[in-house]
Amino acid sequence: SCFLLRSPKGFPKLKNDTFLRAARGEETEHTPVWCMRQAGRYLPEFRETRASQDFFATCRSPKLCCELTLQPLRRFPLDAAIIFSDILVVPQALGMEVVMVPGKGPTFTEPLKEVEDLLKLRQKVDVTAELGYVFQAITLTRHSLEGKVPLIGFSGAPWTLMSYMIEGGGSTTMAKAKSWLYRHPEASHRLLRLLADVIIDYLVGQVAAGAQALQLFESHAGHLGPELFQDFALPYIRDIAQAVKSKLKEEALPLVPMIIFAKDAHYALRDLAHAGYEVVGLDWTIRPQEARAQIGKDVTLQGNLDPCALYAPKEKIGELVKKMLESFGTQRYIANLGHGLYPDMNPEHVGAFVEAVHAHSRHINKH
Repeated sequence: SCFLLRSPKGFPKLKNDTFLRAARGEETEHTPVWCMRQAGRYLPEFRETRASQDFFATCRSPKLCCELTLQPLRRFPLDAAIIFSDILVVPQALGMEVVMVPGKGPTFTEPLKEVEDLLKLRQKVDVTAELGYVFQAITLTRHSLEGKVPLIGFSGAPWTLMSYMIEGGGSTTMAKAKSWLYRHPEASHRLLRLLADVIIDYLVGQVAAGAQALQLFESHAGHLGPELFQDFALPYIRDIAQAVKSKLKEEALPLVPMIIFAKDAHYALRDLAHAGYEVVGLDWTIRPQEARAQIGKDVTLQGNLDPCALYAPKEKIGELVKKMLESFGTQRYIANLGHGLYPDMNPEHVGAFVEAVHAHSRHINKH
């Protein structure tokens, strides 16, 4: 149903707004659920669609992004779709080359080594020119969803993108990127500011294209301690929420709920609760009751089943979901995993997770 480009107007009426209601703190009949990386390699149809294509070429094809985004929704009664894309399209928009190396993952052909390398980056990015393909994918997918569920747009956060741009790919220590924070704090802030400015325009553009919620991924928060996070991550996370909201107002665009997911940042939950996001996403290393105590009642929580729990037998998945719902409470809560799905997971177990969230939350709400 991914027919080609339509305008970001006259979208179909939304039939299931449970996810948006929970994000805004309104009452829901069941707890909404979606999964990070729900459009992914654990689905045979995903592997088939992607088989012949280069990864980033797929990201640049609105038609393929639309198809991949819709695949999990054909299988599971998920309460939200998240556009198929990658956080590294932002460094690409700044002029960096990133390739997907089989068995290794995303790799920058020329990572940033010296402060002078910042001069090679585009200092002013026209997001429509550089990332218009993502906007087209969002508009196309929003039409093709036919109002079934809301569509989430996303971006990586500045520190996470900076760490990739300096490391040149994944890293267990982030030592090169962190050494910049200690050795070149001013240059680090220059880079983070440049990234934040692009991200703000990028997120606003996603809403203009039809995204109904936004998630900011600070996936590498766990490599920072409280002080570095306070200096180099939190100010930009706050600023992005504030600037996106004021630009949406200026452009008379819908004020969509925003989610911050800072992986392994237990030390910053209180700060994240006041960073201007409607929803705080949690990884699986945090106890639900502790998160609720620190974050308070005015912010929706999202998470946080250990993705590896999906390797358990289906009955066990149901028990774990029930316990999770009892710990978080069924309201002001969006069920999710504490990180993305892994490629070798059984789709049937993903289905069991989604169905358990719906069944147990309905039961808890009735009684």
